[in-house]
Amino acid sequence: MTTPLVKQVAHTCIFARDLDAVEAFYRDVCGVAPKFDFKRGEDRIGFYLDFGHRTFVEVFLKGESRFEESNQINHICFETDDIDAFMANAKSKGVAVTDKKLGVDHTWQCWLADPSGVKLEIFQYTTDSMQFGPDGVDCQVDW
Repeated sequence: MTTPLVKQVAHTCIFARDLDAVEAFYRDVCGVAPKFDFKRGEDRIGFYLDFGHRTFVEVFLKGESRFEESNQINHICFETDDIDAFMANAKSKGVAVTDKKLGVDHTWQCWLADPSGVKLEIFQYTTDSMQFGPDGVDCQVDW
C-alpha cells in the first residue's frame, strides 16, 4: 500500500453524565466551546468540540444516548479521503464493515471494529459537513 487509507484521527466520542458540567470544563479549562449541538427534537443530547486542525471531540449525554456500553469512551473516528477505498480494503482483509451512509452532520461514515472489539468510525467529510460550517447551530439526530 503506497497511500495511507487513514488520514488522521477525526474525533473521539465520550459520554457525559452532566452535559453542562462537561461543556463548562472544556470551555473554561481548555478554552473550547461547542461547535454545534446534537438535538433530539428540542432536547440537547450532546455537542461537538473543535480543537482545531480537523480534530474534534464528540460528547453525548450518557443517560440519553442509545448506547449500552459502560465505558466513557464510545469509539474512535478516523478521517479518510476515500471511504470507498477504505471499505474495499477492509472487506478484502475479511473485516466486516457497515455500508456507508451520510450522517446527520452531512459526513460520510461507516463502522467496523478492531480485533479487541474497539468500535471504529470512518469519516469522509463533504463540502456540507457541519464540522466546517458556522458555529452555534443544531444537528437534529435521527437515531
